[in-house]
Amino acid sequence: MLFCSFLFYSASQAQSIGLIGSATPSGWDADTNMVQSPDSSHLWSMVINLSVGEAKFRQDDAWTVNWGGEGFPEGIGTQGGPNIPIPAVGEYTITFNSNTGAYKFVYTSDIGIIGSATPGGWSDDTNMYHDAVDANKYFITLNLLQGECKFRANDAWDINWGAADFPAGTGVQGGANIPIPSDGKYAVTFDKSTGAYTFEEVVEFSAIALIGSATPGGWSDDTNLTRDGGNPNLWKVNVTLLDGEAKFRANHAWAISWGDTLFPSGVGILNGPNIPVSAGEYLVTFNTETFEYNFLPVVHYQTVGIIGNATPGGWDNDTDMQQDPNDFAVWKLRIILTDGEAKFRAENAWTANWGAGDFPSGVATPDGANIPVPAGEYKITFNSTTGAYSFELLQVYSTIGLIGPATPVGTWDADVDMTKDLADESFWYINSIDLTDGEAKFRAENAWAVNWGLAQWPAGVGTQDGPNIPITAGTYKITLNSASGEYAFTTPGSTLNLLTSNSINIAPNPVKDVLNIQISAEELKGDAHIIIFNSLGAQVLSQNLTIQDVASVNVAQLVPGNYFVHLSNGKFMVGKCIVVVK
Repeated sequence: MLFCSFLFYSASQAQSIGLIGSATPSGWDADTNMVQSPDSSHLWSMVINLSVGEAKFRQDDAWTVNWGGEGFPEGIGTQGGPNIPIPAVGEYTITFNSNTGAYKFVYTSDIGIIGSATPGGWSDDTNMYHDAVDANKYFITLNLLQGECKFRANDAWDINWGAADFPAGTGVQGGANIPIPSDGKYAVTFDKSTGAYTFEEVVEFSAIALIGSATPGGWSDDTNLTRDGGNPNLWKVNVTLLDGEAKFRANHAWAISWGDTLFPSGVGILNGPNIPVSAGEYLVTFNTETFEYNFLPVVHYQTVGIIGNATPGGWDNDTDMQQDPNDFAVWKLRIILTDGEAKFRAENAWTANWGAGDFPSGVATPDGANIPVPAGEYKITFNSTTGAYSFELLQVYSTIGLIGPATPVGTWDADVDMTKDLADESFWYINSIDLTDGEAKFRAENAWAVNWGLAQWPAGVGTQDGPNIPITAGTYKITLNSASGEYAFTTPGSTLNLLTSNSINIAPNPVKDVLNIQISAEELKGDAHIIIFNSLGAQVLSQNLTIQDVASVNVAQLVPGNYFVHLSNGKFMVGKCIVVVK
């Protein structure tokens, strides 16, 4: 993920410094103010109960000046930096320096880990986190050095536990120091009622590569995979392979490698056998969480089409799709379909065809089931390598207008008509309009049968029969995407196409863990701010990003449901709707 450059921001004139975020008592809606030190205007502190989530520091209850960082329990916050991860429920003593950005979260706990292997040496305990379910259990993930350690209670030696066993054992009162054989990052657990403990090394990957006689570099040079922007555990590469063998390995070394006897897919075995490979061009993927791998054959088709009784050509004739000029495997089509079924196929023949039982999106498999399709006009996208497809329903209107007391007409009885974009019938705009304080909505065909509203300003994702949009007086350019309900009120000089589908792509959607934001509109590249609202309009996530082409946002902490994504850079603001699943 890309973030703003590491630039310190002085807050010497701050009236207040507060903590805000999903981990705080007020969520992303309000700051919990810190206490300023009587000895320094830059030093702030607080004691607060936090939940699992994220947080940031900000000045004067506004986003103009805010600090975040990836480090926990301490780090250097940067202006507009990432949200600070809060890993456990409990009481924290927090200190923050608004001049340097330095922050520290000290967890209140009766159990700590201490020793030459720990960050505090034999002088200071590193407090462990309470288990949310069992009051006797504690956990923490931290970097340890080769050395020794023990668990103890209340930062004192009166009660302590140790044993000679590693990586797991049962500590006894006053027992031996626990040996830590090598430097590393460890997930540590401890049960004070039984003394049971575990040290599980957390392996992090800086690189995943394919190596072997089947690869371009043979057994000497790695063929690097690239981490997927939408899934940090997924790595992939397009590569031409020879008949031979291959393995996956981490960090350009043989300490960690995966292999198996299965091809073209399987589950990698740690330091397992070589994978037999047949010559060809492949999209190779490897998942560092599940260790699943796939060698997907890459075929350069001349044509890919859609066929079936839902299509104009029935089961006899394909309707050809258009190949994406930037990705030979991606095919697109806008088409009117009837109730029925459809499949994708290549070269106007059944030799290569794909289908699945899911609609409006899914992953089609060779010779798979027919895709059930309800009647409508759609934008269809299909990937002939991965099989991923989507059907985006379109509704074409003859007129769409803005209506309400905030418009120049000033009533709920007459619309101010918008202009339909010549290249995209779902995109509507008014280049310049003077609005007053009040309310407004969008509606189609000068009637209330189809209308969009949302209590969000100046951008959002309007819903059918949604609430009125609150308007602040001013001169605006207005844009609406009638396919998604996305709207924006921006400056009159705003670029016309910010809401069109090729300007911002959010994937995957539905999303489980990581949301990938791809930007093609130059006006939105650079420093930007993302806010996510739930279906009730409550802010659940706020994060600053630096976007050049692709950026990612972790939404794993959000509960399943519908959400609205607002993306802005201070001048332009657009909205997107997403669905979070688990």
